[in-house]
Amino acid sequence: MNKKTAFQALKFTLFSASAGIIEIASFALFNEVFKWQYWPAYLTSLILSVLWNFTFNRQFTFKSAANVPVAMAKVFAFYLVFTPVSTILGNMAEGSGVNEYLVLAVTMLSNFVLEFLFCKFVVYRNQEDTLEKK
Repeated sequence: MNKKTAFQALKFTLFSASAGIIEIASFALFNEVFKWQYWPAYLTSLILSVLWNFTFNRQFTFKSAANVPVAMAKVFAFYLVFTPVSTILGNMAEGSGVNEYLVLAVTMLSNFVLEFLFCKFVVYRNQEDTLEKK
């Protein structure tokens, strides 16, 4: 891994951590306060964190001037696969007695790794460092 990719991974990690805080906090709110079932709590908190993460990583991690709707469509395509799989498996795990926060942690970790790779090699491929500095 070269220095640029390592630095991107570090920035992606930090922004993902902030998105993770949003996801955990909103999940806890929906789960503990509103008493939602696992899947709607997870799905809503995931959407909030994805929007946050996409916005910051596009601008600061990958510094991409890529067409935002196109880039978002690619991220949306990633989540068209990831979301149903993680929601169904997470709901099954929680339904079989696994703690919902443990399920959330495992899901968030797999999301973090897979999304970085997808953004790096699909969403922003050949479009990194194209954002003009103001």
